[in-house]
Amino acid sequence: MARGLLVSSAVAALLAAVVPAQSAGASSAAPPDKVTVDVVTVNGSGCRAGTAAVATSPDNTAFTVTYSDYLATAGGASSPTAFRKSCQLSLLVNVPHGFTYAITSADYRGFASLQPGVTAVEKASYYFQGSSSTNSRTHTFTGPMSEDWQATDTTDWAQLVWAPCGAQRSVNTELRVQLGASDRSKTSFMTMDSTDGSVNTVYHLAWKQCPAA
Repeated sequence: MARGLLVSSAVAALLAAVVPAQSAGASSAAPPDKVTVDVVTVNGSGCRAGTAAVATSPDNTAFTVTYSDYLATAGGASSPTAFRKSCQLSLLVNVPHGFTYAITSADYRGFASLQPGVTAVEKASYYFQGSSSTNSRTHTFTGPMSEDWQATDTTDWAQLVWAPCGAQRSVNTELRVQLGASDRSKTSFMTMDSTDGSVNTVYHLAWKQCPAA
C-alpha cells in the first residue's frame, strides 16, 4: 500500500490525530519488505527541478533528502526576495501492506555565514494532508557565524503522530535570513546544501502495523 509523503519548504504543520503508542500493533520494528521513496514533484525557490534527491536506508528506518541549491541570502548585492527560500518536495513513500509510519526525528544540516546582528531561521512543520492542526519547530542562529549548522527535531514515542493507513503525510521546511541591525552592505547566507554529498536532511521513521480490516 502506498502512502504519499509531502516534504515542502514553506510554512506548514502537522495535520491529523495522534494514535496512542499503546494501541494494538504498535511497534518500533521496521517492515521486512523494502520501502522506496519517489520524488513526484518539486516546488519552491530553494529546490528547482533537478536539485533535490531522495534515498531510503537499507533497514527502512530513515530516508534522506539531499539538496544542491537551497540557499537564502541577504545584504550586499542580494535580491530583495533572496532572504527567504522554500522547497516543496512531493514524495511518494511506498509502504508495505499492513504498515503505517511516524517520523520520530528529523536532522537538518547546512552552512551559515552570518554577519554580526544577522539572524537566520530554519523552520520545519509536520502534518497529514486534510487536517488543520499545526506543529512547527524553529531553530534560530545568530551572527557572527561562519560554520556548519545542524538542527534536530525529536518526538517522544508517546507523542508520535501515526499516518492513518492510506493517508498522505506532509513535512514543510524553510530557510530565512534577516539582516536586523547589521551592515547591509555585507552579505550573509544560510544553506541547506549537498554539493559535496555530505550535507543532507535525514528523517527517521518508526513503524506500526495497521489494524486488521
